[in-house]
Amino acid sequence: MIDKLSWVTIYPEIVLLVMACIIALVDLSDTSARRTRTYVLTLITLAVVAAMTGMAASGGKTIYGFGNMVVSDPMGNWLKCFASLALMVTLVYGRPYAADRDMLRGGEMFTLGMFALLGMFVMMSGSNFLLIYLGLELLTLSSYALVALRRDNAVASEAAMKYFVLGAMASGFLLYGLSMMYGATGSLDVNEVFKAIASGKVNHQVLVFGLVFIVAGLAFKVGAAPFHMWVPDVYQGAPTAITLMIGAAPELAAFAIIIRLLVEGLLLLAIDWQQMLALLAIASLLVGNLAAIAQTNLKRMLAYSTISQMGFVLLGLVAGVVNGNTYNAQFAYSASMFYIVTYVLTTLASFGTILLLAREGFESEEITDLAGLNQRSPLYAGVMAITMFSLAGIPPLVGFYAKLAVLQALIASGQALYIGLAVFAVLMSLVGAFYYLRVVKVMYFDAPVTASTVSAPRDVRTVLTINGALILILGIVPGGLMTLCAKAIVATLAN
Repeated sequence: MIDKLSWVTIYPEIVLLVMACIIALVDLSDTSARRTRTYVLTLITLAVVAAMTGMAASGGKTIYGFGNMVVSDPMGNWLKCFASLALMVTLVYGRPYAADRDMLRGGEMFTLGMFALLGMFVMMSGSNFLLIYLGLELLTLSSYALVALRRDNAVASEAAMKYFVLGAMASGFLLYGLSMMYGATGSLDVNEVFKAIASGKVNHQVLVFGLVFIVAGLAFKVGAAPFHMWVPDVYQGAPTAITLMIGAAPELAAFAIIIRLLVEGLLLLAIDWQQMLALLAIASLLVGNLAAIAQTNLKRMLAYSTISQMGFVLLGLVAGVVNGNTYNAQFAYSASMFYIVTYVLTTLASFGTILLLAREGFESEEITDLAGLNQRSPLYAGVMAITMFSLAGIPPLVGFYAKLAVLQALIASGQALYIGLAVFAVLMSLVGAFYYLRVVKVMYFDAPVTASTVSAPRDVRTVLTINGALILILGIVPGGLMTLCAKAIVATLAN
């Protein structure tokens, strides 16, 4: 008999699943060009789920259910809350774009988005290898379908095919690594795996062999080099609304499973996986920043920017365990969580501006398409400038504090290697500043290519303005969000 408490752990998932099915049925009778009823119901559902997970996270309790397969803890619940809000913002930004390109003939964009979010929720709640993998597959299969949503567009279909092939390979890596861990420890439960490794009776070589495949699979999901091949092609080829959908909220889920697998389950192997993550971080910072300089397509440039930003997230994870001691873990892992949350916030604003500038028959994907934007719309140019400055790590924006927190975690370790990594990250940030500032230069100093003014629906304009303001406000007063991340990580480490 299942404990009644077990159901508490999956209330948000139940609500999301039931409403996704109801919305799919309601959509059958929604004949409006912009799928108004489907859209409103989806936003209401996401708001309710965000409120549920936010209240659960504020309670600070950690509850296990269904034979310890599922865990409801502050870290998972906060990430669910942020992912729900990110999808809400994505749909607000993306709906006019999708309607202009005949992508709302059916409500697939809304229902597939909700199923993708459900996959993220399962990943964030999973305390079992099998459950985490099932959540990952639900997310990725929904993402493949979303990328291919414009069936009459050859570029989008090509991007979906590339994403599918490379994603299947990465899923195979991860599944093979998890199967090796199961073979070595005899358990699929994350906590039981930790105990088995702590007993010292498990063959270390088998564990490290499985760990290599797990890290490779995780690196693909976050888009870290050299497993980044899909990111530029998919970001550029997918419809911009879908690019935002697969480039924002899923990063939160990827961070969650890294913590669940590597920190909660395989922390005693930190000496091994930290070296792998350090190499991935170095490669990501190098490849991402250098390749972005050569890009003329704005979406492709932001794709390489994503690769470099993930390098910073990985650096925070590298600094958690020092010589077998976890005294730096809370600071380092909370810095990584803060970084990934603020990165998603900034990504929403940057792609939101691109979506706003796009119109029927015109994608606004080239950097030159932003020429003279300040003369046509100072507000939208200001929001885009804020996102570029934040991604470059320029104070007082939140991107600066996020980078600073990661660098402080590296330096606090006291290890010469980690301090060297911090210096390398700063140098790569200086390189990255070039292509971010180039966008600002084009917007403010180049002559406009068109005299047409920029217009947008009121809801898009309002959300985008709030989005840009938050990037500035959280940079000036980052303490609240940083404390939230620290408490969430402390609760996770205490398990």
